[in-house]
Amino acid sequence: MSTTETTAAVRAFEVGFDESELTDLRRRIDATRWPERETVDDDSQGVSLATMQELARYWVTEHDWRRCEAHLNALPNFLTEIDGLDIHFIHVRSRHEDALPLIVTHGWPGSIVEQLKIIEPLTDPRAHGGSEADAFHVVIPSLPGHGFSAKPARTGWDPMRIARAWVVLMNRLGYSEFVAQGGDWGAAVTQAMGTQAPAGLLGIHSNMPGTAPADVVKGFETGEPAPSGLSDEELRAYEQLSTFYAKHVAYAQIMSTRPQTLYGLADSPIDLAAFALDHGDGTGQPGLVKQVLEGRLQSDLTRDDLLDNITLYWLTNTGVSAARLYWENKADFFDAKDISIPFAISVFPDELYQAPRSWAERAYPDNLIHYNQLDRGGHFAAWEQPQLFSEELRAAFGSLRT
Repeated sequence: MSTTETTAAVRAFEVGFDESELTDLRRRIDATRWPERETVDDDSQGVSLATMQELARYWVTEHDWRRCEAHLNALPNFLTEIDGLDIHFIHVRSRHEDALPLIVTHGWPGSIVEQLKIIEPLTDPRAHGGSEADAFHVVIPSLPGHGFSAKPARTGWDPMRIARAWVVLMNRLGYSEFVAQGGDWGAAVTQAMGTQAPAGLLGIHSNMPGTAPADVVKGFETGEPAPSGLSDEELRAYEQLSTFYAKHVAYAQIMSTRPQTLYGLADSPIDLAAFALDHGDGTGQPGLVKQVLEGRLQSDLTRDDLLDNITLYWLTNTGVSAARLYWENKADFFDAKDISIPFAISVFPDELYQAPRSWAERAYPDNLIHYNQLDRGGHFAAWEQPQLFSEELRAAFGSLRT
């Protein structure tokens, strides 16, 4: 594509919401009709009343959306139409011209807010413990129906279609060779790119990889006892996935079957927040959220980070449109995929499951270019541990640089 065509196809975008929308948000929070307190002393019934009421207080009286808005607008934001849909993305080029182009995809209930902290370490590695040779040009798109991307009006925008759109996006930006990264839905999209293996995609990285052998997947999805012959590490992963499907997947089941029924996500900011904060995590969410709110989590994730992300969902009214991605998806998350291009894996200790090295090597015997187990971080690794996450990407893709 010529420079003229690229300029015409990509339009600058600025984030901006009227003050009346923020006033309405605070009014709705104040008008929340609260239920009674949970009947247990733990989080087994969901996000506690005390947690939500304290979050509501902070949201109304102390959280500053304009700070997040200014941060977003300090970055180069764009829109471009792909396959009939406007796709929003942040595109930050490194000052090092030979930097490796990278597309990073967020998940649910995340957004581009998840990746903001990794932009500088990736584009300017010398200022963050790396070298010029570690630099990336970074592209961070909003998934269709999420954030500032358009909401699909028809069915069909599943991870496979999004994967194809991301290749169009990178080519449109002039990147004939690039790498891709993702966790959560970003993992599904990135691994779909890996199975499609388009020209120019040098390799992929995931912090929530599909590695489970086909003969064990049905077992942990349906709660069957673990098969014999698993190593201790494999048994732990099997039990983690079994627990996830048994106790933490309800949010996904309602979205994958009845997303349109979730009108509360569009009508009540407290319902939207509670639904997002109850997302399962290896630490036992909402336990992670409670640790963040109490300042006990050893990470860079803050209460303002959480509210920036939830406020973005509220202001763009994407609670329901984002949920439809679950309805669109027909693939499993954790099974090994048919990926033949270079694949890098980072395993964080508080992810939904810790992918065993044995499963990773069995699934990708000829193309596993990086496997590393970290000592901290969880499902939202880029958000929680941006420096550590950035270092992982440097190591993961180092062998693919020319």
